Amino acid sequence: MNREELKKILPHREPMLLVDKSEIVGNEVISEYTVHEDDFFLKGHFPGNPIVPGVLICEIMAQSSVLLVKDAVENKLAMYVGLDNVRFRKSVRPGDTIVVKASLINRKESLFVVKAKAFVDETLCCSGTMSFMVVNLEKNKEQN
Repeated sequence: MNREELKKILPHREPMLLVDKSEIVGNEVISEYTVHEDDFFLKGHFPGNPIVPGVLICEIMAQSSVLLVKDAVENKLAMYVGLDNVRFRKSVRPGDTIVVKASLINRKESLFVVKAKAFVDETLCCSGTMSFMVVNLEKNKEQN
């Protein structure tokens, strides 16, 4: 799937759409995101030594993980309710391509638990277990 196809599943839009392409291989989703020098989250983290914030690596893993349950999120929203055992192993910098590999490890009704790993050049940079609930969409009361 390319970015346009991903937009049919994920509610995120630029600059928060953090998956460039994705595919499901067996029970696993494999996604990629290339970090660009002008990405909004690098402007102040850290000037002269830009490093992708860990929370953004988790967001990249999270967006990738939702694709595992794409049928369950149709006309709904995946809301993350937990991050467990998250570990950061390597810094991610502009020009790096993050490859996420994630698999569903548990489901109980609308609660999903996913194990995800993020790699740069086949080196593990982040891993963790993510939990999310699929909920009905709520309309923004302040929409024009």
